[in-house]
Amino acid sequence: MTTDFKDVMSQRSDEELIKIVTIQRNDYQPLAVESAEEEIKKRGIDTTKVEEIKTDLEEKIEEEKEFDSKKVNSLTRLFNFIIDSIIILIVTLILEFIIGLFYNTDNQSIIRLVGYFILTFTFFGYYIFMEYKFQKSIGKFITKTKVFRADGERAQLGDTVARTFCRLIPLDRLSYLFTSNGFHDRLSNTTVIKEDKK
Repeated sequence: MTTDFKDVMSQRSDEELIKIVTIQRNDYQPLAVESAEEEIKKRGIDTTKVEEIKTDLEEKIEEEKEFDSKKVNSLTRLFNFIIDSIIILIVTLILEFIIGLFYNTDNQSIIRLVGYFILTFTFFGYYIFMEYKFQKSIGKFITKTKVFRADGERAQLGDTVARTFCRLIPLDRLSYLFTSNGFHDRLSNTTVIKEDKK
């Protein structure tokens, strides 16, 4: 057993070892902690470096806790969804009206097909443009929330595209009843948090 822990700990980075023997000490078996301490000695990591890394890790943990405390609840997500759905519907109807002025047909299949195309175009265009450009949709402007990557960094174009496609997953909206990060957040590695008050 001790040999197994030694093998495992020898593959850990300096930062991981220090995390195990300091911050996460109570999360590991005593033999694992002992093996981590031995590995630290074996590598010649001095106590000053251990304290520096421990301080950095504690700061990161505090930042993560602060970031997590800003995540919005399911009710706010529902408001965002309702507001954004209304906006998308209004834009879709306006675009259908404008196109109807230039192209008129009585064929219901074509009218339906054009309607679906415009709705799809509006849906993707709205979310990708708004969340990439402003980090928020109109719903999020109203509820004073923003989209970020799960690591706290600004969401990039790829993140917003993935996020928008994941919104098409069946039952995506219901996933927020059970967790604050539903399917389209989890799969795109993004989240929505409250804006900082200035």
